[in-house]
Amino acid sequence: MQPQFQSMQTTGSIAVGQNRVLRNTYLMLAVSMVPTLIGALVGIQMRFSFFAGSPLVSFLVFMGVAWGFMWGIEKNKNSGLGVALLLGFTFFMGLMLSRVLQVALGFSNGGSIIAMAAGGTAATFFVLSSIAATTKRDFSGMSSFLTVGAIVLLLAIVANIFLQIPGLYLAISAGIALLSAAWMLYDIQNIVRGGETNYVSASLSVYLNLYNLFVSLINLLMALTGQRE
Repeated sequence: MQPQFQSMQTTGSIAVGQNRVLRNTYLMLAVSMVPTLIGALVGIQMRFSFFAGSPLVSFLVFMGVAWGFMWGIEKNKNSGLGVALLLGFTFFMGLMLSRVLQVALGFSNGGSIIAMAAGGTAATFFVLSSIAATTKRDFSGMSSFLTVGAIVLLLAIVANIFLQIPGLYLAISAGIALLSAAWMLYDIQNIVRGGETNYVSASLSVYLNLYNLFVSLINLLMALTGQRE
């Protein structure tokens, strides 16, 4: 009886730990939306336009800054510095988001486009979170496929900087939306099942999924439903 009792205690402790990581991740995600919103508002007021110059150079600089932030966050994920870097990163991403929002607000139905993208992102997050927390299906085998998909999309983005093909741009946006949703499902289940035990790393992963999904939905809605004033 004693070994069985100890096993039950261990299982219960693991479950409590997993729930704590998930709860802290969701809390950190909620907090991270504040600097994102502030960054977006500051960018709109300043008419921030990071990609106004050379698109390729701007893209490379953006990737360098983003990867620098992510490296720092992962390096310091067990300390308060990791949290501070995460919040700084979300402010930076808010600045980057402001350019997309400025373009959307140039449409007569820009406010509706942004609201629809936000609603679609929130609904997707709610549905996929519920699935990840309740399903018995294991999505861990998706990691290789998702990684390959991310590399293919990244190469397509770089290629379209030179090609400037509207149809390819839409295909990339649709691909990012689908891939972000799939990554979200994978990442949340990874947290639920104890594969990710650090809430800072978990928050970074899920935040990027939400951000990319939101931006891709705005791009798709602007292309399909945007109305010029």
